[in-house]
Amino acid sequence: MTQTLATTLSKSPPSTMRRAWVITGMLVIFMLINHADKSVIAFAGVQIQKDLGLSPQQFGLVQSSFFWLFAAGALIFGALSSRVNIRWLLAGLVLIWVATMVPLLSPVSFGVLIACRVVLGFAEGPAFALANHAVHSWFPPEKRAMPGGFVTAGASIGTLIAAPVLTWIIVAWSWHAAFYVLIAMGLAWVVGWLILGRAAPTELTAAQPNSEKRPAVVVDAVDAPYRVILKTGTVAGIALLMFCSYWSTTLKVSWLPVYLTDGLGYDTLTTGRLVMLPYALAAGGAIGAGWLSNRLISRGVSRRVARGYLSAGLISSAGIAMVGFTLLQQGVLQIILISLAFSLNTAAFGVALAAIADVVQSKKRGMVLGGLGAVSSISGMAAPLVLGFSVGNSVDKITGYGTGFLMSGILMIVGSAIAVFMVNPERDINLIRSRVEESA
Repeated sequence: MTQTLATTLSKSPPSTMRRAWVITGMLVIFMLINHADKSVIAFAGVQIQKDLGLSPQQFGLVQSSFFWLFAAGALIFGALSSRVNIRWLLAGLVLIWVATMVPLLSPVSFGVLIACRVVLGFAEGPAFALANHAVHSWFPPEKRAMPGGFVTAGASIGTLIAAPVLTWIIVAWSWHAAFYVLIAMGLAWVVGWLILGRAAPTELTAAQPNSEKRPAVVVDAVDAPYRVILKTGTVAGIALLMFCSYWSTTLKVSWLPVYLTDGLGYDTLTTGRLVMLPYALAAGGAIGAGWLSNRLISRGVSRRVARGYLSAGLISSAGIAMVGFTLLQQGVLQIILISLAFSLNTAAFGVALAAIADVVQSKKRGMVLGGLGAVSSISGMAAPLVLGFSVGNSVDKITGYGTGFLMSGILMIVGSAIAVFMVNPERDINLIRSRVEESA
């Protein structure tokens, strides 16, 4: 069935494939803006703590607050994805993002800052899941990892661009000025998306020789009840991988710039440049991992290896690098390990979610991906607080950072080791199909 879909799509009109990649490009920019919005507080972390008189624990609370309603947003908008056209859903989300940044254009209190981050988190909770759901619907199963990798790369590219630009704006003017740029970017994207954005057609057309175009059936995963889908090892294993991976991602967004400045002593502009390294590696790694996953499948390698082993291997490698940099003195080798610790896990996202697209039928995929976003939000809430209290309660800051990152690396290694035994798309596709046939 997968081969039939691949053949159908490959024979579809060039305009269909062009549209698929235009949508992919717009979703890459969507994720770029998403992560620029998330990262700005970290880039301004030292200034914000100074301006508002915040302790490390309070700053950890600010970063954690972003995830308080993250799960609710992921679940609510994930459910809406089966009822509301993705064109309007994503445009509405970005407008909410813009609205949460308007109060931050001028001095604010600690309470207002937290309130804005909570609402932003609610609206950004479903972003990654919905972007992947949208792009998966335009490609056949064996080709989804590559465009999914581009969408994942968009998140890294967002901070890669934002790091030097927003840091320069913060240093030259203030952290409030950075939000003018983010608001303008969000509004520009909404206009572009309303012009170019489309939901995937329910049918793809294949050009037939000497005949008019006629509809071709799109083959998808078997439609099954949620109680069947959620019990599969693949969904549970990917949820665990997402939890572990997002733990590192959250620390990168919320604490890495502060760690480089406050813990290791780099100045603000140097920090802005150093932060670019893990994001650059993550962007390239996400695309490369997606290409490799697709390549392995095209050569007959099982999805268990091409999706499960590959994504788990990337996340465990990130955990090993994180443990490693806590044991080294400041220098080039430490920066290399920091860059790997905060990039390899991100490279796994697109591959991991492609495994979900293999198993879950499109009508239910948005809700399942939203649920995975909700699981990720738990690590998003916990990770900034764990590191904040580790720093605040230690004899000195560098010891606190080292302890917090060491525990985080161990969590990623252990979690990915467990998940590698759970993810098996081929097994679960057959399991779902047999259970649906039994209940028919």
